[in-house]
Amino acid sequence: MTIDTNHTGPLAGLKVLDLSIALTGPYAAALLADQGAEVVKVERPGIGDIARWVGVAVNGMSAFYLACNRGKRCISVDLSSDEGQAIVLQLAAEADVVLQNFRPGVIDRLGLGYDAVRAVNPDVVYASISGYGPVGPYRDRSAYDTSIQAYAGFAATQAEPGGGPPTFIRQNAADKVSALYACQAITAALFARASGRGGQHLELGMADACVSFLWAEAAGNEVLLDADGSMPSSFNAGFSPMRFLDGWGIVVPTTDADFAGMCKALDVEGWDDPRIRTVGERRKNREVLEPIMDMCYAMASNLTQADAIVRFERERVAFAMVLSAAEMVDDPHAIAIEMFEEFDHPVVGRARLPRHPTQFHGTPASLGGNAPALGQHTDEVLTELGLGDRLEQLRAAGTIA
Repeated sequence: MTIDTNHTGPLAGLKVLDLSIALTGPYAAALLADQGAEVVKVERPGIGDIARWVGVAVNGMSAFYLACNRGKRCISVDLSSDEGQAIVLQLAAEADVVLQNFRPGVIDRLGLGYDAVRAVNPDVVYASISGYGPVGPYRDRSAYDTSIQAYAGFAATQAEPGGGPPTFIRQNAADKVSALYACQAITAALFARASGRGGQHLELGMADACVSFLWAEAAGNEVLLDADGSMPSSFNAGFSPMRFLDGWGIVVPTTDADFAGMCKALDVEGWDDPRIRTVGERRKNREVLEPIMDMCYAMASNLTQADAIVRFERERVAFAMVLSAAEMVDDPHAIAIEMFEEFDHPVVGRARLPRHPTQFHGTPASLGGNAPALGQHTDEVLTELGLGDRLEQLRAAGTIA
């Protein structure tokens, strides 16, 4: 897989300048690259984006960096120098989108904030991502995924009902949720610009994004202020995995048909008791429901996953077996839909990534190319800017690497 210069995606021709680091901003920009945007990533000389060094790595490039920086070109520029700032400002003048995720105020001190960029590019869509947003008493706090999970309610929601300790999602869920909100906001702003309403500054706090995400269905008592509080705020709170003879799975008996189908599949009687036949009755008669559910879990423990799959599919029950990432790549559905792409990367060797999840049938999206080595495209991009005759001078001064 190589950099695709003949983009077919819906954002073909769009120029994105990615000043962000770690996960939230880079992942958002990678998704834009999948959709056809031409993304130039700016990294500091020497160490580059810290994500290059986090987690599983081969030859100095991590899986984390590879996944979040696919399809980009990378230049290595010292943003603390006047000349480095001038180079990046020149790039920003030609960009449709500029994306950064420094703490509030940092990018302005570097001379690359929204006002500075707008002065040379009035129609720019400029996206600023930070932990807690640009105002408020927490604006200057350092923010990492886990701290945002704590603040926004993820950890509390993951706790066992009845007062269990807060539990963190063991992945950077807050970062990725925020990246998805950022992508949607950027494309919405681009639509507004195409409609004649000009460019604009987008400011997104990770905390805002994650609270919005959580409250869609996991803060019922906080949304309905006149609720009696008798039910958990999250209607998913009571779902627990089933233990089979050879693994784990989950059944989600939300509808009456799902509940009846689960009981039938597991040879559990009593599901047609009028006191629990409907979702409304099950909600009122927990003392009748709980022994039935206990029996379902007990019966499941006598089945293999394969046996359970046959039974659940026969009853058309909403279910899934618990898969690890390693198991997912060999799953027959994932194989059938070509969920993953394998390729050779010049730094890490063999690699595998999931394809872009949305299938654009008119303007196909694709993984746009390899994640770049640090500074791999510095000379190329600066030559395009008309600075080709100054490369040696800039490198000798430490402005570029």
